[in-house]
Amino acid sequence: MSLQDTLSNDVKQAVKSNFNVELETVEFQATRKEFAGDITVVVFPMLRFIKGNPVQIGETIGDYLVEHVDSVKAFNVVKGFLNIEISDSYYIDFFNGIKSDSDFGLVQPNPGHKAIMVEYSSPNTNKPLHLGHIRNNLLGYSVAEILKASGKKVYKTQIINDRGIHICKSMLAWKKFGNGETPESTGLKGDKLVGNYYVKFDQEYKKEIETLLAEGHSEEEAKKIAPILLEAQEMLRKWEAGDADTVALWEKMNGWVYDGFDETYKNLGVDFDTLYYESNTYLLGKEFVAEGLKSGVFHKEEDGSVWCDLTEEGLDKKIVQRADGTAVYMTQDIGTAIQRIKDFPDVGGMVYTVGNEQDYHFQVLFLILKKLGFDWAKNLYHLSYGMVDLPSGKMKSREGTVVDADDLIDDMAKTAEEISEELGKLDGYSEDEKQELYKTIGLGALKYYILKVDPKKRILFDPKESIDFQGNTGPFIQYTYARIQSILRKANVDANVTLSAVEVSLNSKERELIKQVQLFPEVVQSAAENHSPALIANYTYDLVKEFNSFYQNVSILGADSDTEKLFRVQLSNTVANTIKNAFGLLGIQVPERM
Repeated sequence: MSLQDTLSNDVKQAVKSNFNVELETVEFQATRKEFAGDITVVVFPMLRFIKGNPVQIGETIGDYLVEHVDSVKAFNVVKGFLNIEISDSYYIDFFNGIKSDSDFGLVQPNPGHKAIMVEYSSPNTNKPLHLGHIRNNLLGYSVAEILKASGKKVYKTQIINDRGIHICKSMLAWKKFGNGETPESTGLKGDKLVGNYYVKFDQEYKKEIETLLAEGHSEEEAKKIAPILLEAQEMLRKWEAGDADTVALWEKMNGWVYDGFDETYKNLGVDFDTLYYESNTYLLGKEFVAEGLKSGVFHKEEDGSVWCDLTEEGLDKKIVQRADGTAVYMTQDIGTAIQRIKDFPDVGGMVYTVGNEQDYHFQVLFLILKKLGFDWAKNLYHLSYGMVDLPSGKMKSREGTVVDADDLIDDMAKTAEEISEELGKLDGYSEDEKQELYKTIGLGALKYYILKVDPKKRILFDPKESIDFQGNTGPFIQYTYARIQSILRKANVDANVTLSAVEVSLNSKERELIKQVQLFPEVVQSAAENHSPALIANYTYDLVKEFNSFYQNVSILGADSDTEKLFRVQLSNTVANTIKNAFGLLGIQVPERM
């Protein structure tokens, strides 16, 4: 139980004893730095239930707490704010309770609770993963880990968009211009090879449009009748009809892409429990369109198309089936959501990690599923996020100007190498150790830079700025962790010895550090509720700042007594463990040496 939870009960008892009033809630805030105290009770909201002067009410509650609550040693009242000072014994008892707990702050899943399915990545199989996919993967993976740490059972999934005209464009370009080349013959990752042909299609398409324009066609007409586009559309029709040669080509090229994706996921440090493929799911949902027609959730227009009228909910009318009976994306998403619950009956909610350009789509999807009567639809969440830009500008897949995910991961390691060499931080390392550390630092910098920002905000990603050993960066936090490991290696003390409050007197830096550690479980729960890795990232930075202030102001290994040294080493170890746990939720590794 947190300090706030414990004190809340004590304050309620104080109010009941002195004013015969039962409070439902007690409002707390951090004590302002200019006043003595560890936590502040806001008295003003109590005036609705207790008549009197807020200062006198605060004094009365403070007197009660000092007399009846062992952990409260003193108080002061400033206007309507009751500032409470907590005893050393409370913090030392708390610290002794967690110092040997390597999983402090992380809750084991409750088997009695419904699971959550988190969808992320969900790429198209016509190109490699790029910087936008990196933000998607990092967010989805981290939110899944945070939900797990908050006590939920989690399934990680993706739906791979492996069908459609964009896939056929890559297939057709390879068939026309590829001369049978393969990932093996070119030495390229499969997803990169296929992506090259997506770009090639666009180049040829533009050439044909130019020719048609020169022949006197309008631009709109030229775009529609360009021969290569008509060929791609014909290839899609053949695929949907099950043409053996077309399907065989599709399977071969998709196989190349999947191998490439797997390599990128491994390098990025993300994984999945289950996969869905659009080629298997695109017809799902049609049976539920029929059900919705019967129940009046949907209606049929004169042309035979089926719609859902959401105007009463402030949205538009949405088509769920075309006049020719074919499914639209919404139909597929309805069916896929329902299929997932059938596949995993213990799932009671889902998180969709998809960019903010799809905000409206998910509003509609969730509302339609509620209207269809699915109880779990109230537990659906769109983890909406902003775009990632680079100093060089916006990315375009068709034109081949995207920032490739693999290239970025490699570049981050190289940038980490350049900066580390400049700073001379890696003396005494073997070349293999250095290369491994550059990867850890580079990937940590990338992940932290992206995850420390609120998901809804757009990011301007600057690789150089992200790899800085000072400030709110991944490498700064990794370096602090490594510094603590160095202290622990030199300390030569028994970390399992338990010191009592009689033996230890806390100074202000030790007290603030323990208070910061104590917040971690609450931050994990808040990050889970808000689907926000940024809360974990910025908490970790605050913890590291607090530790560095402690490190600069308090001698650890040169403490005045063995007892002080032992306590400070134990405290440093607990801070390191908390950093490791927090960074683990962000998918970031921490090096033992730097």
